[in-house]
Order: sequence, then structure tokens, then C-alpha cells
Amino acid sequence: MGAGPAGIYAADILTKSEQPVSIDLFERLPAPYGLVRYGVAPDHPRIKQIIHALRRVLEKPEVRFIGNVDYGVDLKLDELREHYDAVIFSTGATADRALDIPGIELTGSYGAADFVSWYDGHPDVSREWPLTARSVAVIGAGNVALDVARILAKTADELLTTEIPDNVYQGLAASPVTDVHVFGRRGPAQAKFTPLELRELDHSPNVEVIVYPEDIEFDEGSMAAIRESNQVKTIVKVLQDWAMREPGTRTRRLHLHFLHRPVEITGSTEVEGLRTERMELDGTGNVVGTGELHDWDVQAVYRAVGYLSSPLAEMPFDHTTGTVPHQAGRVLDLDEQHLPGVYVTGWIKRGPVGLIGHTKGDALETINSLLADIDGVDLPERPDEAAILRLLADRGVDFTDWSCWNRLDEHEIGLGTAAGRERIKVVDRDEMLSVGKGD
Repeated sequence: MGAGPAGIYAADILTKSEQPVSIDLFERLPAPYGLVRYGVAPDHPRIKQIIHALRRVLEKPEVRFIGNVDYGVDLKLDELREHYDAVIFSTGATADRALDIPGIELTGSYGAADFVSWYDGHPDVSREWPLTARSVAVIGAGNVALDVARILAKTADELLTTEIPDNVYQGLAASPVTDVHVFGRRGPAQAKFTPLELRELDHSPNVEVIVYPEDIEFDEGSMAAIRESNQVKTIVKVLQDWAMREPGTRTRRLHLHFLHRPVEITGSTEVEGLRTERMELDGTGNVVGTGELHDWDVQAVYRAVGYLSSPLAEMPFDHTTGTVPHQAGRVLDLDEQHLPGVYVTGWIKRGPVGLIGHTKGDALETINSLLADIDGVDLPERPDEAAILRLLADRGVDFTDWSCWNRLDEHEIGLGTAAGRERIKVVDRDEMLSVGKGD
């Protein structure tokens, strides 16, 4: 269940095993590829190239894509177990992790995941986004925080060469933003973004990236991290260089702040500001508060403090970690016993950590567990490959298949070609279905 990278990698590994397989990849959306399509920023075409590798897996004769099927609504766990030897959940993480500070509920306070879904044209979110703030705060020091900040800070015309839908272009074009502030709780050596994401901030001809010299602090733990990791060393070097340069004259500014912990979003009904506490490094790379407070004049706040998976119907779930309890991918019930034939992989298994490439090793562990168990698994009652499609049809589920995706894919590419772009996404779910089915 789930046709993003985690599910597709698991399918790929299974097809390469000595076990003869027939795999159905179910997806809640009409289109495949998960967060590669609906989570990677549109100005990251290099990362989106992974779709070519994922497509080759979905084209394998042993693999069947079945989209627009919502687990827990259209299909139940018992029904899946009746039709398949094994069920792997790879549903990912699409919700925002909570940030428990006063004012988080104010109008103008948003989760980054919701904003990402908007600018990536997710069919289940509103087509409108309230881009009315002149000055914006983004809380977090990971790649998602940088994506959100970069999309907010860039001009809409800079993104017009990408696959963004027209409503996103129009929304960004009307934005009055001049300043975007990114806040990290710890120091530069503890930032979680990658060097590539960081450097890309400075590629815009319209956005000035500003780093403050007083935020460039290191303790013994920081120096150890720099010595041990070339990635950390590169990030720190870039930030140091930016902190030393003279301010430029670009019309928009993206400020990177370190050692600032958000303590309150201020305002009565709408966001009027963000209050942070100045932090200091404690020698280990961690931080302690100084009690020194700063108020920032912002009219919108985006929290990018992590993704969180959603509970799955009829499945155990750890609400603290946002994962399904498992042992090497084998789902564990409330008595910590393996639920026969049921497995997890990807972020629903390990939490929203690591890059797309890390998903391969995670899938390999799960598939190894499945293959080790397969001789002891009860055979399904309805092994006929057409049986599940009949069940969905009888329920009136308007599911899509691989041919539907190919028609939609060609249609989006055609829209892009007409506009001198690689692709323009179709956003509306009903339109996706209509185009996919050739209506």
C-alpha cells in the first residue's frame, strides 16, 4: 500500500529475488511516485529525475499499479490478506509534526507540509493559499525548511519554467513578501539540510541570502562534527563565507538565523510576530537557553519541524514516533507478536528521516524478512489476480491503472510543451481521472 519510492523499491527488490512474484502497488492518489511528485520542490528537477528509475520498476510485467484506492475506505486489511500472500505498507509521512508553543493556532500559522502540498499541486488541498505576508518566519533547519523558504522568497517568474500549476504561479506572483527568516534552534554545525539545498538558496538573482556573524558559533561538539563529516564541514564553510560578505542589493532577502528557539507566536487573532529565545551551545553540540528574548516582525509563520505519518486502519500505531511497531519490517501486534503476512517499509516504518536513497536499504531489510517468512504464510483465499479488481469495481471504486497514468503523464507533458515547459501538472482529482481514462 503506497506507490512512492518506498513501495516501488520494495517491489523492485522482490522482482529480483528467486521467488516468483506478482505484485500489486496500491496508491491513494490517481498517480504514482508519492513524495517525489508531491513533496519535492518544483525547482528541483534533478531530484525529480529519480522518477525515470521508478518508472522502470512499474513497467515490469510482475508489477501492477492500482491508483485512486484509499486503504481503510476502499479496502480493509482482512480483504488484502484474503487476496495476497503478504501485504507491505509503505504509506509514508505527509502530516506536519506539531509544535507546542503559544499562538501556534493563530491565523497565519501554517504547517510546511500543507504548503508543500499546495505548491506541488496535490489534488486533496485547496487551490488557494493566503500569501499576504510581507515578512515571513520559517521554523526549522532541514531541507523542507529551506524548500519552503526558497519558494516563498523567489519571484513567481523564476518558477515559471517548472511544472507548477497555474494557480500556484498566480498565487506566488501576487505575494508581497520581501523578507523570509529561517530559524534554527541549534548552531550552524547542527543544521540538518544538505550542502546542495543550502547552496541553491544563493542561485536566485532576486534573493539576497543573509547570515549573521553572531550566529556563527562552535563548541567542542561542533568542532568534532566538522572533523567527522565532510558534509558538515561544507555547510559550515558556506555559512561562514556568507556571514563575511557585504550585503547585496537584491529585492528580496532570505535570512538564516541560528541559535534561536521559537517560544511564542504573538498576536490576538492573526500572526503579528514571532518571539524567540537566544540559545548557546553547551559544549556537546546541544544548546541551553540564555533567557534573552527577541521579537521578530512577521505576519506569517511556517513550521517545518518534521513530517509525521498518519495511523492506518486496523493496524497498531505508535503515536509518539509516528510509526507502525515492527521488527525488521514485520508488523507487531499489541502483544508484540508478528502479524502474519503484514510488513512495513519507508517512513511509516522508520519515521521521516533520511533521503530518498536511504529507502532502498530499508526496503531490503523488509523484503528479506518477508522472503524468510514466505514458506510459513497462509495461502490467500482468493489468489486470482482479477479478484481484487472485481471487488473494487463492485464497490464503485474508480481506480486507475498504468495505462491511465501514461495518458495523464503524456497529457501533462503536452501541456508543458505548449507553454515551453517540461510539464504542467493537472491538479484536480476528477480531471486527473478523466484524462487518465480518456474521457
